[in-house]
Amino acid sequence: MQITLEKLVFFATAEDSALFEHAPIALWAEDFSALKPIFDDWRTQDISDLSLHLRDNPALVKRCAQSIKVLQVNRRGLDMLGAADLDDLISHLPLILRDEVLPAYAQELLQLWAGKTSFSSKSLNYALDGRRIHIRINGTILPGYEADWSRVIVAIEDITAEETASQQLLRSEMHARALFHDSPVSLWVEDFSTIKSLLDGLKARGISDFRTFTDVHPDFIERCMREIHVIDVNQHTLRLFGAPDKATLLASLSDMFRDEMHSHFTGQLIDLWHGKLRHEREVVNYTLNGEKLNLILQFSVMPGHEHDWSMVLIALTDITARKKAEAYLEYLGKHDVLTGLCNRAFYADEINRLDRKGPFPISVIMIDLNGMKSINDGAGHAAGDAILRRTGEILAQTVQEPLCAARIGGDEFVILLPGAGAEQTKIVVDNMLRITALNNQYHSTLPPVSFSIGYATCNEGERMETAVQRADAAMYQSKRDFYTTTPGMDRRGYRGFR
Repeated sequence: MQITLEKLVFFATAEDSALFEHAPIALWAEDFSALKPIFDDWRTQDISDLSLHLRDNPALVKRCAQSIKVLQVNRRGLDMLGAADLDDLISHLPLILRDEVLPAYAQELLQLWAGKTSFSSKSLNYALDGRRIHIRINGTILPGYEADWSRVIVAIEDITAEETASQQLLRSEMHARALFHDSPVSLWVEDFSTIKSLLDGLKARGISDFRTFTDVHPDFIERCMREIHVIDVNQHTLRLFGAPDKATLLASLSDMFRDEMHSHFTGQLIDLWHGKLRHEREVVNYTLNGEKLNLILQFSVMPGHEHDWSMVLIALTDITARKKAEAYLEYLGKHDVLTGLCNRAFYADEINRLDRKGPFPISVIMIDLNGMKSINDGAGHAAGDAILRRTGEILAQTVQEPLCAARIGGDEFVILLPGAGAEQTKIVVDNMLRITALNNQYHSTLPPVSFSIGYATCNEGERMETAVQRADAAMYQSKRDFYTTTPGMDRRGYRGFR
């Protein structure tokens, strides 16, 4: 409630009347005449910056406050503070006007110092029962009293409910902002309003099959990606993407959202086209230093913005570690840990797949390490494991996709060669033996790697199992020849393919 100057003048000239006494707002009649000489004295001291003067001398504010005399307070003012009468109120002024109200009072002093005849502020009073009361103060020097300030009318409005609601709203806003900025999930607030306009424009042109449209017009996807406006991001986003600050992050968006993100974003647009304003999908982004991030993206048009998509909340949950763990578990399911080659389970699945789909011809190379028992017995199983690891290195260097090298037993290995005939297979075998010889030279102080080898080719119409059996038989013949020509296992290694 605002009190006009005319009302204050009226009440002041009728202080003893029922109108002043029963006014619906707390009114105080006060005497500021002892304050004016203090101001005049300060001016003679050439004090130009009263704010600085009061800050350096805080006791002066209290001195000014104590110079003011309360002449009269109406019934509404007494009731507000819980005082029985004026004497009761004046006797309890130190309780009502505590030191914490002095900063607000200083603001009133500054307004009077600036030559104004009225002032306003927000402050605190305390009721006699100890209740805190937030108040709005409007005061004025009555006309005719400008020379000595002996008559000032002050209107005090109880705004406790308003301030409480305001503080609750502020706390709520701070809580919401803290939830946003300190969330352990990457949060983005974005403006998709231009994208909505673009999609609406397509619908107005009669486009109905948006998926086909995006296939034919990939440039439309690029344009939509450029029209996303980032409003805000939280602190976890900066940490996740390795950005020192928000400006650096926003300047690097094209480096973060690239490659696979094009297809992910196309899926988002298709969802939005069909009215799915909340959706979730797995996406790939990149940190500022180029590291790949696997993320779950949760997209939601904020309530109240469904008409224009001007505020969208996007949450990104980092699942990179989970993806790596899943990939490792998948790797373990298909690979031999010691050698790094494919394992028997993968080999069996691959044989079945090749049997069904080819491409033919398909060759099989069966490989068995020579002298493993002698190595394990003589040098220990650690030496045997070293031989197996070296075998993994040799075969990994020998084959590349779509070829497949696998460990299918303790010291048994196989290479599958889809689309390779006997001549190509012989080239692979020769290459493997060359790499083996180089490996043995490099590890000259260790037992040499020696193989017994057999291979066969499966043509279309023949079963893979039959070719495997032929290759296996050839490998066992090679092993018999090895032991026949290597009495006592002199460890000189394999001496040629048979």
